[in-house]
Amino acid sequence: MLSGKQQKLCDESTTDYSDLSAIFINCTLKKSPEQSHTQGLMDISKAIFEANGVTTETIRAIDHDIAIGVWPDMTEHGWDKDEWPAIFEKVMSADILILGTPIWLGEKSSVCTAVIERLYANSHLLNDDGQWAYYGRTGGCLVTGNEDGAKHCSMNILYSLQHLGYVIPPQADAAWLGEAGPGPSYLDEGSGGPENDFTNRNTTFMTWNLLHMARMLKDAGGIPAHGNQASAWDAGCRFDFPNPEHRA
Repeated sequence: MLSGKQQKLCDESTTDYSDLSAIFINCTLKKSPEQSHTQGLMDISKAIFEANGVTTETIRAIDHDIAIGVWPDMTEHGWDKDEWPAIFEKVMSADILILGTPIWLGEKSSVCTAVIERLYANSHLLNDDGQWAYYGRTGGCLVTGNEDGAKHCSMNILYSLQHLGYVIPPQADAAWLGEAGPGPSYLDEGSGGPENDFTNRNTTFMTWNLLHMARMLKDAGGIPAHGNQASAWDAGCRFDFPNPEHRA
């Protein structure tokens, strides 16, 4: 899975990352066991993590009954079933979150939009320091497609994650784009995707930057809790402002 250069970087690392965990959420539109080209790119990042002792888990979102909405448990709002609460527990147990998506009409997939909306649904929760619950975690994204839009998708995803509280390290995205229009996708024979040096470099940089940032945050005990505590704000630090309600 890893190139010689990628493996060498793992072998030469002297930092212990074995107490870190990462969760990949693949937002492909294809149910298992259909081949996911997005998963093919995500697997490179996953292999780097695992070569450094990081515990990983991959969730293909479309295989689960994730209700549409912006509440923590949509069964309380008219849906018969919602598997998001269980997935959310896994997200919260991970130090690193990577969202993977294909490009459709220049945008991230509808599944990716739904996942981000459900992440947003839990953003009102607080951690033990009174900060928003996602503080102290790092986030990145991987994108595949046969059309333009990789940077647009990355901007949207990474903005969303940092707005929720995730720390976004430098170069926290990577992508592979095939020839515009119909043609081979990432894992198709002759696509050149898995061998593309630009994509492999950016995927490698993204993964290592996520590792470095997660290590620093873990060692520091998260983001310092001064000037960013929602609990203190609500308790009266700015009593003249109402508590904002984000949902519509």
